Amino acid sequence: HILPPDPWPIIGAFSSLLMAAGAVMWMHKAQFGGYVFFAGLAAVLYTMYAWWANVIREANAGDHTPVVSLHLRYGMILFIASEVMFFVGWFWAWFDFSLFPAALEVVTNHETGKAAVTNLLGQEGAAAVAQWPPKGIEVIDPFHFPLLNTLILLCSGTTVTWAHHELIHGNRDGLKKGLWATVLLGVLFTSIQAYEYLHAPFSFAGTNYGAAFYMATGFHGFHVLVGTIFLAVCLKRTYNGDFTPRQHFGFEAAAWYWHFVDVVWLFLFVAI
Repeated sequence: HILPPDPWPIIGAFSSLLMAAGAVMWMHKAQFGGYVFFAGLAAVLYTMYAWWANVIREANAGDHTPVVSLHLRYGMILFIASEVMFFVGWFWAWFDFSLFPAALEVVTNHETGKAAVTNLLGQEGAAAVAQWPPKGIEVIDPFHFPLLNTLILLCSGTTVTWAHHELIHGNRDGLKKGLWATVLLGVLFTSIQAYEYLHAPFSFAGTNYGAAFYMATGFHGFHVLVGTIFLAVCLKRTYNGDFTPRQHFGFEAAAWYWHFVDVVWLFLFVAI
C-alpha cells in the first residue's frame, strides 16, 4: 500500500542527531550537554510513539494486506537477528576475558610519567595470578536469585504462549489474563534483578569481570523492560478491541521478542 506523507522519518532522524550530539556534549562536560541529550531522547521516544500509532491506525483501517503483513514479519525477524548479534558481542567479550585471563597491558600514569604492567583483571605486576573470576571477586550464587529469575522468565514464556493460544481461539478474556500474567512476571523479574544489583558483591568498575557481567546482564535487563512495555501496549490495545484471530501481528511481534529475551537469559544463566 502507498502510505500518505508522514513527517516522522525526518523528525526521527533529527531527534536521533540531537540525542547523539547531546551525548557527546555531556561526555565532554560541555554546558547544557545533558539537557540536549534528554531533549533528543524525549523527541526520539515521542517519534516512536507517534509512528507506531500510525502503523496501528493503518492496521485498523485494513491497509495491512497479506503482503504488507509478510513484510512486517521480515522486518521483525531481521530486528531480532540484529539483537542476537548484539548479544554475541557481549558473550564474545566474556569468553575472551575468561579464556585468556593473563592478557597484559602497560598503563602509563600521565601525572608521574611512570609505566606499570597491569593485567586486564585489574592486578598489577606481570606475575599476577591469571585466574577467572579475578582474585578477590566473590561471584553471585547462581542458584539463588538468578535461578529464581530463570523460573520467572520460563513461566512468562508459557503465559504469553497461553495468551496467543486464547487469541487464536477467540477467547479475549483468556488473552487478557495471559497478558496480565506475562507483564506482571516481567515486572517481577526486573525488580529482583534491581535488588540483586544493589546487593552484588562486586562493582562495574575495576575489573573486566564486573564490566562484562554488568554489560551482558544489564542489557538483557533493559530488553526485559522494553519487552514488558511492548506487552503492556498489547494489553492496552486488547482492551481497546484491537487484534482478531486472523490479524494480530502486533501481538505476535511482542511474543517473538519475549521468547528471544527468554532464550538469551538461558544462555546468560548457563555461561555467566
